[in-house]
Amino acid sequence: MDGYEKLEKVGEGTYGKVYRAKEKATGNIVALKKTRLHEDEEGVPPTTLREVSILRMLSRGPHVVRLLDVKQGLSKEGKTVLYLVFEYMNTDLKKFIRSYRQMGDIPPQTVKSLMYQLCKGVAFCHGHGVLHRDLKPHNLLMDRKTNTLKIADLGLARSYTVPIKKYTHEILTLWYRAPEVLLGSTHYSTAVDMWSVACIFAELVTKQALFMGDSELQQLLHIFRFWLQSLLSLQFSSIAIELERLLVIIILGDLGYWELPMKMCGLD
Repeated sequence: MDGYEKLEKVGEGTYGKVYRAKEKATGNIVALKKTRLHEDEEGVPPTTLREVSILRMLSRGPHVVRLLDVKQGLSKEGKTVLYLVFEYMNTDLKKFIRSYRQMGDIPPQTVKSLMYQLCKGVAFCHGHGVLHRDLKPHNLLMDRKTNTLKIADLGLARSYTVPIKKYTHEILTLWYRAPEVLLGSTHYSTAVDMWSVACIFAELVTKQALFMGDSELQQLLHIFRFWLQSLLSLQFSSIAIELERLLVIIILGDLGYWELPMKMCGLD
């Protein structure tokens, strides 16, 4: 694509491949997300249009990845493709957590900082009427040097309204899916994102996913078993008591206010 030099493939998002690339005019490193326009579709796929629209609205948020440009190009096969140009982040939370499995616990202050940034980013999305619906460590990009965290991959995001709209329940990765969605609900709101936030928080502490079901039924069984084991008696090794309390509060469903998570992170 004119103006950019692809350097390497770094992953795949919900609806496209992602490359690390260099902008020829400036030498700046960016991320290119390539979306193929299928022949049987008229114009740009709705998922891509929705992601671009939402990203343009949210890009000024400090904890949402910035969309820099949108370009059209041709693939090697001569097919029309759309490129979304993003700021480049050199890792993601999934890789960050994995790197600590041989190093010991993630420092509590680092957990607090990452959780604060995640809560601020989700609050920004919700404040603009957007449900992410696919929050997971892989979709949280990071700068490893500064531990800056930004929300990415809004291919499944939706605008929501009050009263609550009807949505599909086939959303987001199984391990981070809220119980009401697992049970087939199509009327849901911001709580589904906050459930994912709680699961991510637990994963930062334990360095493994909290609920690892292979099916919707097994996922529900894992969740119900967790509840029955008395949340208040949970003890995570070397984690500060305020972090444990925050996990319990979110999992138990006290999701009405953002002030408490911010206070618990010590950055209200």
